[in-house]
Amino acid sequence: MSKLENMTDVRPLQLDVTKPSDIEAAAAAVSEETGGTLTYLINCAARNHFMPLLDEDIEAGKALYDTNVWGPLAVTQAFAPLLIKAKGTVVFITSLSGYLNVPYQGIFAASKKSEEIMAETLRLELAPFHVGVLSVVTGALKTMGQTHFDDWKLPEGSLYAPIESTIRDRARGQEGAPRMEAVDYAKRVVSEIIRGRTGKFWYGASAGAVKFGTSYLPTSLMDSGVQIKTGLDVLAEQNK
Repeated sequence: MSKLENMTDVRPLQLDVTKPSDIEAAAAAVSEETGGTLTYLINCAARNHFMPLLDEDIEAGKALYDTNVWGPLAVTQAFAPLLIKAKGTVVFITSLSGYLNVPYQGIFAASKKSEEIMAETLRLELAPFHVGVLSVVTGALKTMGQTHFDDWKLPEGSLYAPIESTIRDRARGQEGAPRMEAVDYAKRVVSEIIRGRTGKFWYGASAGAVKFGTSYLPTSLMDSGVQIKTGLDVLAEQNK
């Protein structure tokens, strides 16, 4: 927020998408400021997450869904009257991970794919009210925060303990995968939103390659690619 607060015509608002009181207050503030309309609503709040599914804390997984799935839906419900009045557009920032079986990202990927399915359904349900819906299938960005993974660790007794350091590096974004500058990503996505695009839009690092691969290449080939540098080969060797 500190990067935005001194910009002309920008009014930062506190909005934790898991807190109904924050959502209600933000919707009321926007409605008062604009006379009850909103041209664009962009749902981009999300939490990343890394953990082998056998080690997953179910309650932690539910909390992730509160941010990545139920939060965006709650925000959209609250702002829907303003969007309908403006014949506006609602945008959901989703993820390439929803199309790949990336080890250790199962819960995150499932949450973002769930968000995308909601977006695609809302695209039909909001069409009678002249509200457009765009879901952006997003590749990795260079500025994605990883500091909260510095103390990441597996639970005691994990079958994946021999490769814990490898998983931790991946959680920190140190796996060597290409990443796009956030500013470059934002400029292109904003241009697509402003020109009225709806439906599904793929953009970001490796987005084109993943779209092609998941559409035309065999699953076995895609699986081979996503397992590179995951440490699963080390586990396989140890468990012969």
